[in-house]
Amino acid sequence: MAKGAHGSRQAAWEFFGTELKRRRENAGLTQVDLGARVFVSGGYIGQFEQAIRKPQLDVAQRIDDVLQTEGFFERLWQKLIKDSPFAAWFQAVVELERLATRISEFAPTIVPGLLQTPEYARAMMLAGNPFATDEYIEEKVRARLDRGRILKDGARPVYWAILQESVLRAPVGGAAAMAKQLEHIATLTRERKIQVQVLPFSAGALAVMGHMVKLLEFEDAPPTVYTESQLSGTLLDEPSVVKGVMATYDLLRAAALSPEASLPLIDSAAEDFRRCASTT
Repeated sequence: MAKGAHGSRQAAWEFFGTELKRRRENAGLTQVDLGARVFVSGGYIGQFEQAIRKPQLDVAQRIDDVLQTEGFFERLWQKLIKDSPFAAWFQAVVELERLATRISEFAPTIVPGLLQTPEYARAMMLAGNPFATDEYIEEKVRARLDRGRILKDGARPVYWAILQESVLRAPVGGAAAMAKQLEHIATLTRERKIQVQVLPFSAGALAVMGHMVKLLEFEDAPPTVYTESQLSGTLLDEPSVVKGVMATYDLLRAAALSPEASLPLIDSAAEDFRRCASTT
């Protein structure tokens, strides 16, 4: 995502928030009043108005109903989401990542998006979009790299990833690109910006091994789980479901190598790819 595009999109969301506040006040409603009528907290309404958090489509539709705005907020939401470099079903996840105080991921097949390098991200985008233009691919790569910047901010979330060993072995983008990707993960680990564990092949069968899982925790909201398939993703916040996923994640963490033992394995895999790249 180009910086200018990001700035204009943010300005548009600020306009969404300003209009929401103006029309809410004209209707004589407080944030708490409106929140109760559209089934979110008053604090969420405040965050919508400040463009800190973006509403889901169904919330925008309920706001239109309550404020009698004839679909204004739904149309604006559709426009802003359409202009986003992310799929509509993933846009909410991006916003939640920026708000999270802790992110815990399990990656069974590919490096999580927040950790990807430009070369790795580009290879993944090309694999999924073999007929796309260079401009389209580069926009998607920039958007993915923008997401990763939250791990370098001063107010970054606590980030913990469990990578199945197969993630370290697949030469995505070629040997040189994969070596650079693993070096990037090792560097972030050594800088104590992230914590990584590797789930080795020797761990055997474990729950959710074939499914990616992202746990997002917040200062002022209940935790949320995100899971993803090839063409869609699902956010889950039912307390019993989130509790079950957390328990499963704890089992994966217990079965994985310790962070101290995982780092040499990542270094070794990177060295293997470097040697492979030097001989081709």
